[in-house]
Amino acid sequence: MGVTRLKRKDRRNKTVSRVEVQFLKLGRNIELGSRSKMPKHSQIVKNDEILNQLAAEAK
Repeated sequence: MGVTRLKRKDRRNKTVSRVEVQFLKLGRNIELGSRSKMPKHSQIVKNDEILNQLAAEAK
C-alpha cells in the first residue's frame, strides 16, 4: 500500500496537536527555584497579576 498524502485539514490537525503537546510540556515542567523563575517583565507574569487583582475585587 502506497503512502497517501494527508488532506489539508488533517495536516493542520497534525501540526496543531503537535504544537499543543509542546506547549503543555513547556507549561507543566516549571519547577520552584531561582533558575526557573519568570522574569518580572514577562507577559505571563503581567497576566497573572491582573487576573489576581480581578479575582480579589470579585470577592
